[in-house]
Amino acid sequence: MVFSSAAFLFVFLPVVVCLERVVPGLKAKNAVLALCSLLFYGFGEPAYVLLLMASVVINYGAGRLVAALPGRKKLVAAVAVVLNLGLLCVFKYTDFAIETVNLLPGVSLAPTGILLPAGISFFTFQGLSYVIDVYRDESQVSKSFVKLMLYVAFFPQLIAGPIVKYHDVSLQIDDRETTPALTADGVRRFILGLSKKLLLSNTVGRMADMAFTATAGQLDARSAWLGALCYMMQIYFDFSGYSDMAIGLGRMFGFRFLENFDHPYVSQSIKEFWRRWHISLSSWFRDYLYIPLGGNRKGKGRTALNKIIVFFCTGLWHGASWNFVLWGLWHGAVILAEDALPKKLPGRKVWGRAVTLLTVLLSFVLFRADTLAGAGLMFSQMFTGFQFTVEGAALLRDMATPLNLVVLALSIVCSLPILPKLRELVQSLQQGGGRHAKSQTSGADALEAASYAGVLALLLLCVMNLAGSDFNPFIYFRF
Repeated sequence: MVFSSAAFLFVFLPVVVCLERVVPGLKAKNAVLALCSLLFYGFGEPAYVLLLMASVVINYGAGRLVAALPGRKKLVAAVAVVLNLGLLCVFKYTDFAIETVNLLPGVSLAPTGILLPAGISFFTFQGLSYVIDVYRDESQVSKSFVKLMLYVAFFPQLIAGPIVKYHDVSLQIDDRETTPALTADGVRRFILGLSKKLLLSNTVGRMADMAFTATAGQLDARSAWLGALCYMMQIYFDFSGYSDMAIGLGRMFGFRFLENFDHPYVSQSIKEFWRRWHISLSSWFRDYLYIPLGGNRKGKGRTALNKIIVFFCTGLWHGASWNFVLWGLWHGAVILAEDALPKKLPGRKVWGRAVTLLTVLLSFVLFRADTLAGAGLMFSQMFTGFQFTVEGAALLRDMATPLNLVVLALSIVCSLPILPKLRELVQSLQQGGGRHAKSQTSGADALEAASYAGVLALLLLCVMNLAGSDFNPFIYFRF
């Protein structure tokens, strides 16, 4: 079940909200949310609910043992890490390993055909962070199985994040309020995310698919660059839209999740890009891999190696394919190149943004292409595809319809930090004092009312879009 489906919007979510509001007491509300989250996960893959429960049981038991056996906590934590990573490897990387071994001469192993459970990378990393945090600080252990199950399985962030750390939400599980103001803000944030997904990501995604599935005879430099740009917009609005919906849903139930995206396409370097893109994953790898490896404390050579290891794992985390591995290493290599440059260079704000955007755009070609050969075709046509044919003109005409181009232009504009600037304006008006305080407050109230009227209009457009389209994939469901 996806957030942008009619079943979720008009059946599951209203029922869960009503149940959560009606049930008295926070413990009962937590139990209802935990059970509803299991139903949400089991809607598409009932058998894999057992896998999710196994993950919760392993990490709950490991946390209790770490706290109860301080003399053996290192062994217990190590076993828990191995079990978590073992489940992830079996379900996500077995066939990838077989395909890689089959590249050797004379080797021909049959793939297992194991289906990838939705969200396994996300709930595995949450379980790992919990066990490691308890190992570092035994006071963080959860004595309530339901509480830990809600933390791991809570449906807003179960399938595609953001990756939530236990210490960031444990107090909210124990003590939170669902105020009308927070609920309304959550609804508004959810609709904004839904609009990103349905109105922007899906539209530019169709254009990207045309380019990435085109043959060599159809694809030329024009459609290749357009397709690459469309995919860069698609993946951003797909994933940031999902994160917005998750954050909004959390607020509807009294939870305040941390932000997961901060307008990454205005970054002046790849290092800054990763401080703004998929923030929860970046911070996870920093806290649980980069720093334990030694971070930047053991000399330049070791620091460089640590960064390459982290970005290798980042790429592999995204998918069982050498495309993803190379995508991760690409980013790691560029960061090392940035580290080697002088910190102060003339005009860096201008050319830094341009180089960063180009680097990200080209790297996403690797991310999107189904195979290395497919990525090679895109790169080849982007830089050498200047032989324009009738087939190429037809593909470009199908991609670059007036509506598609308008949506692409709107996507580029919306990727800029315009809404934060408007929020800052509203806050400054609300906090303004002096003789103009009354008029400033009225202006802030008017802007606030206009924002809710705007999201209602967006919701209507989203419902119309759902009714007339069957193209509604979530990119990060693959991970």
